[in-house]
Amino acid sequence: MGNYFIGLDIGTSTTKSVIFNKQGKAVSEFEVAYSTYHPKPGYSEQNPIEIDKAARLAISTSIRQKYINPSEVIGLSISSAMHSLICINDQGEPISPVIIWADGRSYPQAAIMKDSYGRDLYEQTGTPIHPMSPFVKLVWMKENQYTPYYEATRFVSIKEYILYKWSGTWQVDYSIASASGLLNIHTLQWDHEALAIAGINEAQLSPVVPCTEEVGPLLGNVAKELLLYSDTPIIIGSSDGVLANIGIGGIDEGETALTIGTSGAIRRFTNERTTDPEQRTFKYAFNKENFIAGGATNNGTVLMHWLARQFSTITKKETIEVADLEALAATSSAGANGLFFLPYLNGERAPKWNAKAKGGWMGLTLSHTSADMIRSVMESVIFNMFEIHEALHEKAGPTKKLIVSGEYSNSPLWVQMTADIFRKTVTLTDSHQATAWGAAWLGLYSLGEVDSIEEIKHHIPIKHEVLPTVRNVAKYEEYYHLYRELYNKNKPLFVEMDRLQY
Repeated sequence: MGNYFIGLDIGTSTTKSVIFNKQGKAVSEFEVAYSTYHPKPGYSEQNPIEIDKAARLAISTSIRQKYINPSEVIGLSISSAMHSLICINDQGEPISPVIIWADGRSYPQAAIMKDSYGRDLYEQTGTPIHPMSPFVKLVWMKENQYTPYYEATRFVSIKEYILYKWSGTWQVDYSIASASGLLNIHTLQWDHEALAIAGINEAQLSPVVPCTEEVGPLLGNVAKELLLYSDTPIIIGSSDGVLANIGIGGIDEGETALTIGTSGAIRRFTNERTTDPEQRTFKYAFNKENFIAGGATNNGTVLMHWLARQFSTITKKETIEVADLEALAATSSAGANGLFFLPYLNGERAPKWNAKAKGGWMGLTLSHTSADMIRSVMESVIFNMFEIHEALHEKAGPTKKLIVSGEYSNSPLWVQMTADIFRKTVTLTDSHQATAWGAAWLGLYSLGEVDSIEEIKHHIPIKHEVLPTVRNVAKYEEYYHLYRELYNKNKPLFVEMDRLQY
């Protein structure tokens, strides 16, 4: 009988393998980074072979560093970032880079579709019409005579590619398929209208299977490299958003998960298939009965890392840590003394879905300090997340419990801002591996090792709760409304600014 389960988290910048015991304690982990390439303005690409190698190295190293015998491994389940697209030839080899969610080259196609027939497609698929979507990327490929598009026999995500290289079979789970913009959330079949517009057919896509599906067996050479037996159960798993919710226990009605890392998202499980009439939020299938609703931002802790680089350059110090900036921001008061920041340095997804959106400070005066500037950046990230939450609230009802995770949750100041701006008690878990633990638990459930997905709640230690600060709540409510107006007033200028920059 095995004692350990592996959660593999294929992220945007790294792949992480975490080995858990059945109680949810991480006993070993290893993370491998890879590069994102920007060959032209607006392009964001990765090397699929590099990511496959990273996943293999992460698993084998996490096993090796604790001397875990293959017989002790119950199985492996996989989480993956959404919205990736690779063109594959008839030998099963990639003939294009991985085009990731951050790629903005298809902005013209998205803008035209969103204002015309895009609403119908959104209602059918639950995926907002935006350059992140593989569907919109395919339309760009077709209209721009992208050579790999015409030579491809198959179009897949990074998880599908890796699973094919490991097992020799093509399969995709409901969640990754749903996030492609090509799956009809009402029928859970590939949407024929979306396929026709993209210029592809169903035979070029993988069969869609439940997240509990077992893949495999592992090819012999792969099993040897991973330090696993070839018959080790491999569970296909789901997307990182779904599994992050599971990993922190945000499963039941009214339980909302807020995760902020480099980017960020706010999500909630629901059994409703209806979409947002204003196209502000997504709705992706998890299984035949349940969906994940929410919205994702491009601009999370990446803004603080950007600030740290700028301050390092100005002060001529080798490095300034984000924690140092947060400590300085704490010396400013709530509202940053009337200074606002538009956080759209990387364009924006929810709730704006505006790839041309721009960022910057508003209201800056000679009296403002660097502490005010940093704090305004931090506040802007939470204002944006709260705006997504408002859209989610309208469709899915009130939040009964707000659970936070991700890199930002290590910052007491940022968590307190969340409680104050959301006007809710914030729950923090003591788990730093929420997505990997969600993947592992889903795998344990798939193999009958645990009785239900909901049972994970008993295996997630609560770190503590943070209550709103009464004196800040009213101030942030006033500031939030002005923050929204600043975007609306400046929106007409963003396209012209973008033209000057590119």
